[in-house]
This record gives sequence, structure tokens and C-alpha cells, in this order.
Amino acid sequence: MSGLTLSGIRKEFGTFVAVDNVELNVPEGSFVCLLGPSGCGKTTLLRMIAGLEQPTQGGILIDGADITGIPTHKRELGMVFQSLALFPHLSVADNISYALRIRGASKDEQHVRVQELLALIHLDGYGDRAVSQLSGGQRQRVAIARALALSPKLFLLDEPLSALDAKLREDMQVELRQLQQKLGITTIVVTHDQREAMTMADIVVVMGEGRIRQAASPVEIYRKPADTFVADFIGATNLLPLEVNGSGHAMFEGYALPGIEIPSKNTGATLSIRPEDLLITDKERGSVEGKVSFVRDLGSTIETFVEVNGATLTTVTTPRERVSVSVGDEVGLAFTPEHCVVLTQ
Repeated sequence: MSGLTLSGIRKEFGTFVAVDNVELNVPEGSFVCLLGPSGCGKTTLLRMIAGLEQPTQGGILIDGADITGIPTHKRELGMVFQSLALFPHLSVADNISYALRIRGASKDEQHVRVQELLALIHLDGYGDRAVSQLSGGQRQRVAIARALALSPKLFLLDEPLSALDAKLREDMQVELRQLQQKLGITTIVVTHDQREAMTMADIVVVMGEGRIRQAASPVEIYRKPADTFVADFIGATNLLPLEVNGSGHAMFEGYALPGIEIPSKNTGATLSIRPEDLLITDKERGSVEGKVSFVRDLGSTIETFVEVNGATLTTVTTPRERVSVSVGDEVGLAFTPEHCVVLTQ
């Protein structure tokens, strides 16, 4: 097991800056997800960790040792590509043992290790099968086993579950997380799927425009986003532009919001409140007043859209908590200060 440190990593492709001054410490044995929209630099960053790209500047360290200039095959890491890249002409066992064979391990050593890994990925007895005979989830497991064959210090995965259907994808998220916990191996996964990152990771690294916008636990990312980019990208939220009245109170669309403070009167601020934390109530009891414009019943949740002086706010409740309102009803919306995050970026 090993910890990873990225120090001032920058990657330029001509005049384009793909990764800009990334600083990151990954504790030993942790599961990290690099999360962000397409083109944010997350895959480029993973490829630099793997040695498939060289940084324009900065250093990559494992256990304090600088590996920046070390070739990929000497970095002691395992990697699963988005395409899986299994060898179609080899059996499951031969795919898993490929790296061992290249390293000169004896047939007995290969056999023992293959059997260990097949048991680990719950594919006992599948060693002689052709890759083409496996389901998508089984091929995924074989690719993981092959990457783990040499007991790497670092385990890297680039959108490993993107080709799977929704149900299998969720099952594999749980399996991958349980496998990582069992092995205790430092793992970094690239994904654009917020649910995937929030389900699996100890640390979520949200990237945007080549930079790390926030690196924290899933709960902190969701509840205390660092800026409007993170708040808007992770889950659903209401982002409300705030103003300050003469008494220094936060205002939204002419309504004062008690208990909500703006750090600096000279700085533009935005309030982030999650739909499940915004409560529909009577007009007299609400922080603001509005009119219901749309109600959407999704089965497990009900979304209610409320217009406040032209701005649309979204609330979410469960069927058990459902407030009986219809389109056109005038309602109040209650803001609980502890559920509000004031962002100045």
C-alpha cells in the first residue's frame, strides 16, 4: 500500500493547458475519485500518474519517492482502461497471468496467483473460458484481476464502468468498493458520474478547467461545496444570487433571509440550498413567497417548482412527506440557515 503526492502538476498541449497547478495528497489505502465534466483534465491527470503522459512541470511521488521520470512498467501500478483491453485470443486465466508470465514467474506461481484472483473476483472455475464467453460484468472483473496480478502499489481505473448497463453498473460500484476495502490498496478512479463517485470514494476530487475545485469527503463536497461550480455540478441545488440591505442582512428577490450572513458586503454572493432542504409551508411562515409552477411525481420523490418573482426554485420531498399543493397555489418557502451555504466564488 502506498500514498500518492502530486506537487504543482501542469500539463500543456501546445498553447492549451489541460492540467493547471494540481496539488493533491492521497493517503495510503484510500479510494479517490477524480470527478468532473468532459475536458476538465481528469483523464490527463490519471495518465500522468500512470506514466503514459509526462507533466510539463511538477512532481509525482509515491511514498515520498519521485517517480515523475520513471517509465510506466517500473512504477508498480495496475491500470484498468475504459475499453478493458483484454486479449480476445487468450483464456480468462491467461489474461490474468499475462503480466506474471512476462515477469518470468513459474507456471506454478502463475496458477496459484490466478486461482487466488479468480476467488477474489468471484469467478472460480472460469479460468479456461474464452473472454468472448463472458458477460460485461465478468469481463470487467477479469480486467481488474489482471491489473492486480502483480500486487501493485497503486490501482488506477479510467471510467471502468461506463460501458455497463445501469443495474450492473451499480452492482459493480459496490463490488469494486468492497474489493478495494478488502485489499487496502490505494485506488484512483476517473469518472464523470456523480453517483458513482459519491458511492465509492473516501475522497472526491472535483475538477474543472484543469484545476482542482475541491477535494474532500463525499458528504463535505455535497454539504459544503467550495464554490458555485462544485455546488452546481454535484447533485441538484438551488443557486440564488444574494444582495445586502442597509442593515447588512442577506436579501433574495426583496426578501430578507434571517440567520444568513454574507462574509463581505463588497463581494457578490450566491446562496446554495439543496432541494430536499427547502421546505414548502404557509405564506406567513416562509422566508419567501411564491407560486407553484409545476409538480412532478417521480414515484420515490416529488419535485415541486416554485416561482419567486421570476426565479424558479425546486423542492424535493418523499411521498410520505408530501405537501398537498397544486399548480397555481401561493406558498411560502422556508430556508433553514444551517442548510444554506453562502458562496462568494
